[in-house]
Amino acid sequence: MTSRTALVTGASRGIGKAIALQLAKDGYNVAITDLPQQRNEALNTVKELEKLNVRSHFIEADSSKRDQVFNAVNETTEKLGGFNTIVNNAGIASVEPLLEVTEEKLDRLNKININGVLWGIQAAAKQFEKLGHGGKIINASSIVSHESFELLGLYSASKFAVRGLTQAAAKELARKKITVNAYCPGIVLTPMWDLIDEKLGAINGVPKGESVKKYIDGILLGRGSEPQDIANLVSFLGSEKSDYITGQSIIVDGGIVFT
Repeated sequence: MTSRTALVTGASRGIGKAIALQLAKDGYNVAITDLPQQRNEALNTVKELEKLNVRSHFIEADSSKRDQVFNAVNETTEKLGGFNTIVNNAGIASVEPLLEVTEEKLDRLNKININGVLWGIQAAAKQFEKLGHGGKIINASSIVSHESFELLGLYSASKFAVRGLTQAAAKELARKKITVNAYCPGIVLTPMWDLIDEKLGAINGVPKGESVKKYIDGILLGRGSEPQDIANLVSFLGSEKSDYITGQSIIVDGGIVFT
């Protein structure tokens, strides 16, 4: 495929933005989604993408809503003239003891972290088939999908579910020449981990920055991850170099969790 087009969900900032920029550097036209309140950031990201001599487009979409995910895939195809890759990046964190998890928190997290990935898988596979070619589905998981973290049990469970969806989808879609893989970040220095650090600190009674420092001190390579570390892996998964890899959830954490 000489011209490639990707959709990256939740990509106005953080890991999603880094992935979108890297895919643009790889020659992809890139559409991004995010919530309405992130519109200004998202439009700035689109401008950065267009400076890389690719076409880009922002779509307001809530990944927990099936119809909005399907619309985003359709709009990507219409606006950018094709569709080869989806990165189901959108997600939220949740920090609390399991005994304090409420039905509302469970529903909200699962609708975004699990349902959003499933809707992306469905929408991408349907569009690939309509366009008459295979494609690549890349999902956001986490190191906590390989080993749960204390006080991140609900988030861990949602990411275990993403690993399961990734494996099942890979088995079901291989005959359609669609590969399905996931990236599993560790401690990434983004606003999400700022929030996790703040909430862990409040629960454990430690100052801001101490919780994330404790995790970073245990990383073999001696530093927290930057979003670009994750984008580099997604670049590989989106390229022809990964064509013989499917069903895998690959850890990129600097040396925390080993499987």
